Amino acid sequence: MEFYLNGEKIDITLENEKTAGDVLKAFELNCEKNDAAVIGIIIDGTNVTAELFDEISKKSLDEIKKFEFTVVTRQNIKDSFAKLSSLFVALSKNMQQISVNLQGGKEKEAHESIKELADSIDEFCHVATLASLFQEYTNIKIDGRAFSEFFGDFAPVLSDFEQALKSNDTVTVGDLAEYEICPRLEAIAQTLEEIE
Repeated sequence: MEFYLNGEKIDITLENEKTAGDVLKAFELNCEKNDAAVIGIIIDGTNVTAELFDEISKKSLDEIKKFEFTVVTRQNIKDSFAKLSSLFVALSKNMQQISVNLQGGKEKEAHESIKELADSIDEFCHVATLASLFQEYTNIKIDGRAFSEFFGDFAPVLSDFEQALKSNDTVTVGDLAEYEICPRLEAIAQTLEEIE
């Protein structure tokens, strides 16, 4: 039987495990001891979803050839938050230049900054979702507000920003970037920087 962890083959010694469920439970306990969380399981090429978990757990180990686990560690989350903090600081500076770039014929630079903004927010939401698997990250507050509340207020601003871009309203784009988006990016960066 083969075991893979985040794509790398690993050696695991089984003790009294008889079923897939026994292995999964033992692996989860081991992850908890090592500040890690399982975020994906594939057994013999089948993605183990919540719906399939009970059925697959009953499978005898004699029927299984390969376990693949995807895990995230507390350190992965911390490193990702640190990287994102630096990224949001840089993005905030770039966003302050959006209207200058658009008015100065540097549309390419402006659009690259906007794409980077969208990608970074998407990545941040992904990492924050993974972070919620760890107790100490479940109450992250940005600017004194819960994550969902902060992004609930931010989403309409981003929507207005997108509309202003589509209508080529460089004044509104510049104003939203400088007065609405930049302060929020700085707040995210500040929060992420303080996370331990």
